[in-house]
Amino acid sequence: MNPTPQSPRELLHRARRLSGQTLAELANALQRPVPENLRRHKGWVGQLMEDALGADASTAQAPDFAALGIELKTLPVDASGKPRESTFVTCVELAHPDEMRWDTSHVREKLASVLFIPVLSESQSNIGQRLIGQPLLWRPTPDEEALLRADWEGHMRTIRQGYAHAITARDGQVLQIRPKGARASSRVWGQGPSGELELVQPRAYYLRPAFTAAITARSFALST
Repeated sequence: MNPTPQSPRELLHRARRLSGQTLAELANALQRPVPENLRRHKGWVGQLMEDALGADASTAQAPDFAALGIELKTLPVDASGKPRESTFVTCVELAHPDEMRWDTSHVREKLASVLFIPVLSESQSNIGQRLIGQPLLWRPTPDEEALLRADWEGHMRTIRQGYAHAITARDGQVLQIRPKGARASSRVWGQGPSGELELVQPRAYYLRPAFTAAITARSFALST
């Protein structure tokens, strides 16, 4: 693992130096094996980037570059540069939702400043041969934050009522909630309809592909 960058400029410079490399080339430089597939190694690409760039987060709730307040997100894209899937943000806090506010939420902290690193990921491509693209350091505009906040507050109203299980991936304009867990039987404590804590399926926040596509299109002058 490389030392922690001391400024956003240094972090962005490091990320730009990775552009054009394959994942195999980066993994070899870090002496890491390349998995045959990502089904059992879903976080491998992100961990590889974190180690290469010197991430310093001590908890899952903190941004990956905690000292800089910057989160790292790898973005699988197709040949036209459009995101292929939704982007994981953070796990949903299902217990004690009445205490949560947007201004102090983990979602807002995670999305205050994000380093997106596109990775060309055609469906049939070998993992090691996937190319690392030009990074993008993004901060939400007031309009983007308003969209994120509206979705978060809408989700939280449902969660406070004890109906997190009723939220589907169709809910939310830019920020969706989906089940999250290594196994379907995974359970965490959450608030039920009666107001009491009960064991429920864990869930996580994700950015919709259309939202990240708009960000990358604006920044890289891509067609949407």
